[in-house]
Amino acid sequence: MFTSLSRRDVLKSASCGFGYLALAGLAAEQARGEAYVNPLAPKVAHFTPRAKRVIFACMQGAPSHVDMFDYKPGLTKDEGKEHPDFKGRKLMPSPFKFQEFGSGGPTISELLPQLSEHAEKLCVVNSMWTDVPNHPQAFLMLHTGEFRFARPSMGSWVLYGLGTENQNLPGFVTIAPQQNVGGAQNYSSGFLPAIYQGTAINQVTGGSPIGNITSSHLPGNLQRQQLDLVQALNRDLLAKKEVNAELEGVIESYELAFRMQDALPEVLDLKTESQATLDMYGIGKGPADNFGRQCLMARRLAESGVRFIEISKGGWDQHNGLRAQLKNNCTAIDQPLAALLKDLEQRDMLKDTLVLWGGEFGRTPHVKQQDGRDHNGTAYSMWLAGGGVKGGLRYGASDEHGIKAVENKMHPHDLQATILHLLGLDHEKLTYRYGGRDYKLTSVGGARVVEDILV
Repeated sequence: MFTSLSRRDVLKSASCGFGYLALAGLAAEQARGEAYVNPLAPKVAHFTPRAKRVIFACMQGAPSHVDMFDYKPGLTKDEGKEHPDFKGRKLMPSPFKFQEFGSGGPTISELLPQLSEHAEKLCVVNSMWTDVPNHPQAFLMLHTGEFRFARPSMGSWVLYGLGTENQNLPGFVTIAPQQNVGGAQNYSSGFLPAIYQGTAINQVTGGSPIGNITSSHLPGNLQRQQLDLVQALNRDLLAKKEVNAELEGVIESYELAFRMQDALPEVLDLKTESQATLDMYGIGKGPADNFGRQCLMARRLAESGVRFIEISKGGWDQHNGLRAQLKNNCTAIDQPLAALLKDLEQRDMLKDTLVLWGGEFGRTPHVKQQDGRDHNGTAYSMWLAGGGVKGGLRYGASDEHGIKAVENKMHPHDLQATILHLLGLDHEKLTYRYGGRDYKLTSVGGARVVEDILV
């Protein structure tokens, strides 16, 4: 069966053709025999879920809540005054106009005109807060529930708890991940089995979305023979070692990598979409192009059964140049986000797809420079849509100037507990034993499911 391949061929291809995905994959059922349990097979949730999947639009750099979703007339009234708790800092109102959508509904600034058309779908939380207003720590807290120690990503926990619906695709995908704040730790499986790590797609335009996903020197049938031989050697070694998580991860990843060669490029190929759809997302048209591609890829991945998808837009750290830079950022995301919500709704997917938007913290309404805002971890805004969340809702509140969350405060652990709940998972029961103790996404205690925002 293996006469066409030399040992040198096997080792060469094993090191380049499949090694890139050595922490992301799935083992072949036939290779393990009848006793093998597929770790990515769909699993029964703790209770009936409202959502089947998550699309997280992550805005790295801390978007200014008081300029986008948290309207503060008190800032206009007290413009130029020094805040008593912040010596030398003067209050600066938003230079942008706001509109309230419905009584008690979201307030959205003029920076997001197309997203505003979907205000009835949005649950805007204006009472978020986090532990440390530094980008790396807060970014890790948002993604993993912990910033002091390496922990599994939220996407990994979801995949561990629910499995995935498409065995030819990774169940957790992160598109254009932000590498300067925590790096791969944001989508790492941590101490969970390597099978649950996120698969990074760094190439949004041009080229292969994932490096080394295809072999340039062997056709598919010979790759299969080669892989069978490599896997036989790996399984023999694993049988001798009995337990070896890294080796199991390699075995599993090789199989998924082989199947992904055809499946993933096809899902990510936007050429099959109509021109009307491309236009709706702003693809090929200036500043919305990159994020528009990410949003459309996310819809296609969700439609194909991927469980957790993260898309990303950096550059929200406006210590200066707020007016121009914030406007540019919002122009880049406004049309794509509106298109994503519309597209999901038209395909009858919004009802069971949870869309989440936000960054690691917010920004100060008091300033050192007239055209900039600094870090604020005591109040910021995020929004959710679809997947069992009430639309047209403004939840929680910050104080009159947007400095501190004061009503229905929500910590990232509360957000994570609520996301898991919408997926049918009890955050207290979704645990993994490691180093002699049971760990969970929401840490040691105190997290709550925010029932008030659920349908």
